[in-house]
Amino acid sequence: MRGIAAAQGEEARKAAIELAEGLALLKEAFDKTSKGRDFFSGDKIGYLDILFGCFLRWLRVTEKMNGVKPLDETKTPGLAKWAHKFCAAASVKDVMPETEKLAEVAKIITAK
Repeated sequence: MRGIAAAQGEEARKAAIELAEGLALLKEAFDKTSKGRDFFSGDKIGYLDILFGCFLRWLRVTEKMNGVKPLDETKTPGLAKWAHKFCAAASVKDVMPETEKLAEVAKIITAK
């Protein structure tokens, strides 16, 4: 995600491809471990959900600032559904940072 934000032109395209390849591996892991259920560990949020869920808002920031949509409902439907369910969970929704606030932080970091 950082590579997309820092790059332009061809470099940004390559960084987006790397992100897509990483998400393909994540999709494969999700499909294998979730066995068709909502979360990596099944019906409840587990450690892997928390680990990967920490990056969800940063993915949204990348989408907002660079026009790259990492979790696309047509390309990664299972992960997109997982992300929605994870963010909507009662134990998560009140502690997830707002995309707008993270975007402000990202602008400061990028400026430096």
